[in-house]
Amino acid sequence: MPEGTGALREVLPKQGQLSVEDTAAMVLCKPKILPLKSVSLEKLEKLQRAALEAAPPPSAGAAPPRQ
Repeated sequence: MPEGTGALREVLPKQGQLSVEDTAAMVLCKPKILPLKSVSLEKLEKLQRAALEAAPPPSAGAAPPRQ
């Protein structure tokens, strides 16, 4: 064997069928659970809630300020 000691020699049959049983199979993995809300969306909602709580509510009878 000129390729080396670890090389394999290919053998083909002289008669009959040649079949290959190397088929791809589906491999199932565990499902990944995704959050319904992203971390950045939760932070934005928290900031909006804090801003609404800090802002005084507009009075119903007052006129808007003039410039």
